[in-house]
Amino acid sequence: MSFGSISYEAHSTLAVAMNRIGAKSNSGEGGEDPTRFERKENGDWERSAIKQVASGRFGVTSYYLTNSDEIQIKMAQGAKPGEGGQLPGDKVDDWIGATRHSTPGVGLISPPPHHDIYSIEDLAQLIYDLKNANRAGRVNVKLVSEAGVGTIASGVAKAKADVVLIAGFDGGTGASPMSSIRHTGLPWELGLAETHQTLLKNGLRNRIVVQSDGQMKTPRDLAVATLLGAEEWGVATAALVVEGCIMMRKCHKNTCPVGIATQNKTLRERFDGRVEDVVTFFQYMAEGLREVMAELGFRTIDEMVGQSQKLKIRDDIAHWKYKNLDLSPVLHIEQAREEDGVYNQTEQNHNLEQVLDRKLIQAAIPALEKGEAVNAEFPIINTDRSAGTMLSNEISKVYKDQGLPQPMNVKFNGSAGQSFGAFLAKGVKFEVEGDANDYWGKGLSGGTLVLYPDAKSSIVAEDNIVVGNVCFYGATSGESYIRGMAGERFCVRNSGAKVVVEGVGDHGCEYMTGGVAVILGSTGRNFAAGMSGGVAYVWDKAGDFETKLNPELVDLDPIEQEDRELILDMLTKHVEFTGSEVAQSFLDNFEASIASLVKVMPRDYKAVLLKRKAEAEQAQTEEVEAV
Repeated sequence: MSFGSISYEAHSTLAVAMNRIGAKSNSGEGGEDPTRFERKENGDWERSAIKQVASGRFGVTSYYLTNSDEIQIKMAQGAKPGEGGQLPGDKVDDWIGATRHSTPGVGLISPPPHHDIYSIEDLAQLIYDLKNANRAGRVNVKLVSEAGVGTIASGVAKAKADVVLIAGFDGGTGASPMSSIRHTGLPWELGLAETHQTLLKNGLRNRIVVQSDGQMKTPRDLAVATLLGAEEWGVATAALVVEGCIMMRKCHKNTCPVGIATQNKTLRERFDGRVEDVVTFFQYMAEGLREVMAELGFRTIDEMVGQSQKLKIRDDIAHWKYKNLDLSPVLHIEQAREEDGVYNQTEQNHNLEQVLDRKLIQAAIPALEKGEAVNAEFPIINTDRSAGTMLSNEISKVYKDQGLPQPMNVKFNGSAGQSFGAFLAKGVKFEVEGDANDYWGKGLSGGTLVLYPDAKSSIVAEDNIVVGNVCFYGATSGESYIRGMAGERFCVRNSGAKVVVEGVGDHGCEYMTGGVAVILGSTGRNFAAGMSGGVAYVWDKAGDFETKLNPELVDLDPIEQEDRELILDMLTKHVEFTGSEVAQSFLDNFEASIASLVKVMPRDYKAVLLKRKAEAEQAQTEEVEAV
């Protein structure tokens, strides 16, 4: 349940209740207000212990990830697997916009896939990124119950996730399309049974915690889930009903009459849910489960996991659809090998002991402990992955979302591995002389990244790819200057970073919601697909850019004075940091270059900015008249 889906009051009530009883609430994919990370004077805590990382990467920063006990990668949603999601502009108020690092009033699109997960190896990389971002937290991967999910869950275990969640088709249906609710996904029982059996068959069950959810409402549901193989469970809809939800199914319309699934201030005032009611509900759930366990002869949940022989098939059902149903595959008991367990008994080894960031953290001690400036230099090779992520975690622990008070400048020489500078915190500047792999600047959180080819290299930078695919995926703030070309999906879902590059592949600026991208060269096809915010500038020297643009959500606007000033500032820095000959050429012939510069502007974003400008001018006029 993300912050865009339900109101602050409803989400806060659930979070406080879960923290009181030692359970965990989930932030959903909408980010989380940093004010919730601090405990209240009475000891209550609004912080969601589980932070979700979904395809939109809304509000996913180093500080956000640091303030979690568990990080959940939402691969799909039970009620709409593979479809992504959309938050209408009228639900994106000032608070939602700030939390998601986007523009209030502009609709937000969650892409159907995670653009940094196209294989199980990519998933392993994201798990590694997130484990570096918070070593103390578990990493959870949410899957949807469907045929073959057991095989995927085995890959998740091999990719070193700590938890796998099997979500049923019934969960999270409030804002889902009716076609999805009726025709996609399977009951959690089927996916859970397959997952447990497949993990046992492959000797992986003891390495990972198995969760399940999807309209679990009674202690009996929890007991059945445990007997089919889960040791943890998720309850959402029932908890919402306890705090007042009346199942109007208007979540997507912003008209919830009881103030739960709405951002409308008037309707939110109607919310009357109480923390105590939610606490009582979960106490009853726990007590009811204890009673079922006692009836079955189990003392602990661990003893109960996977003991499906305790489930009996009813033989008194005459309905033609059910009477001949064969449930033996669901109730099958897979025998574990002697050395393996039937529930989670060992921790995953994430191989974090010898990473480069250990050296970076040592170098950063003067910055972390005394707030002093730091300068350092290190060699780097392409097996050094997620460089800077663990360092940013340490900075977030000390300086929260403010970043270092004095700069930390680090020079690297060589080939940077995947996810270089992922979630890099404010105050840190990383400079690479060489090249870099995929996911450069993923989730950039205020830091600065610079890349240029090795001085000894004979390549012409602007004619060669120096950094891989999916750069700045979900970046929320910060800057980057890249001398050379980037691969595909450059700045996908960028929501705040300001970057310069000298050419990109296909799908540039896809789903972008904020920030600035300056591209001093050619682009691939399908540029700006799903782009709803931010601005892109493309130096269209060949005059063919319009044939590569996806015009569905954007226009090509004229360059204004404020654009000229911004371009001048960013290209001056680009020359200073990288020695770019392309940027220098642009500056040397500024007027002629500007004439061939194309400004890509999302329509809804432009309309909101113009409305704000008009309101500000009106307020200023009224203030002058009042004087």
